[in-house]
Amino acid sequence: MGLRFIFMLTANDKTVEDAEIHLGTALAAGINHIGFKDIGLSFERLKNLNSAIKSGGATSYLEVVSLDKKSEIISAKAAIELGVDILMGGTNINEVLKLLKGTNIKYFPFPGKIVGYPSSLLGTVNEIVKSAKTLSLKKGVHGLDLLAYRSTCDVKTLINAVCECTEKPVIIAGSIDNRHRISNVKNSGAASFTIGSAALNGKYFSTEKNLDLQLKAIMKDVAEVNNHISKLYPKNLNHSFSEFEDIWNPRIAGRINDMQIKLVKVEGSFIWHYHKTEDELFFVHKGKLMMKFRDRDEIIKEGEFIIVPHGVEHCPVAITNVCEIVLLEPKTTIKTGNIKNTHKV
Repeated sequence: MGLRFIFMLTANDKTVEDAEIHLGTALAAGINHIGFKDIGLSFERLKNLNSAIKSGGATSYLEVVSLDKKSEIISAKAAIELGVDILMGGTNINEVLKLLKGTNIKYFPFPGKIVGYPSSLLGTVNEIVKSAKTLSLKKGVHGLDLLAYRSTCDVKTLINAVCECTEKPVIIAGSIDNRHRISNVKNSGAASFTIGSAALNGKYFSTEKNLDLQLKAIMKDVAEVNNHISKLYPKNLNHSFSEFEDIWNPRIAGRINDMQIKLVKVEGSFIWHYHKTEDELFFVHKGKLMMKFRDRDEIIKEGEFIIVPHGVEHCPVAITNVCEIVLLEPKTTIKTGNIKNTHKV
């Protein structure tokens, strides 16, 4: 699985007033991991917001801002009542774990010492790693919420060290606002990262402030660092067939897993043969093809295709002077099957 982007409906460590509007934009952009903070909106609005996230097919995240024990317990109880999928943040782990026991909520607390508002992460790399190791060993802790870009130490070193010290997923939160930082997160082995105010304030994609374009820019960068960008483009069959003239000599035009897409021009009759393990699909682009079987002959016209199962003896015959065919077959397929090749390759 690639690096995951969690869009936070938050700025300055609180859920923004127009979160519902921004949620609609995020869902329309195809973002399926969306979170908010436990302050900023009324409980009723947070409950409706969470319901809208989940009904939109997304996973919901609540990140705790409160740091004192009493407030954090209230936040954890709110997460349970809201019915969020994942609870992030917080430092009073043992108390929260007691509350979450028996629920389906996954818990990602903060490692290290968290202070201030907006929250900052204090301590050396070794101190934070020690905290991360301790938290990871606790039953009921599903992963870690690391405020890496709000720390006082070298961020890249910190992220790498924390990700190396645990097999549990690590979410990198706080102040990620450019592709370089996303790449650092990806290379560290972290599972996810959050962006909130950078997108909402129009700071991620500098030329356009529109949230939809901000989110699309982030999603594009995430896809690229995950190597999920296709480098393939449409091909025109008329143009592709015009690039060669030779007969009975298939050209590989593309690949799908272990299958090859081949283009071939045929004239006259081929030979009787079969393929021991490979099925073949013949799609007629131009002309007319007759597929001879031992029990019958089938005519395949332009825009039609026929599948020849493996083990079935057959003989392709071009009825028109030249017939243009698209073949789909495994890469192991030998043109003449069980018969020694008698045609020029």
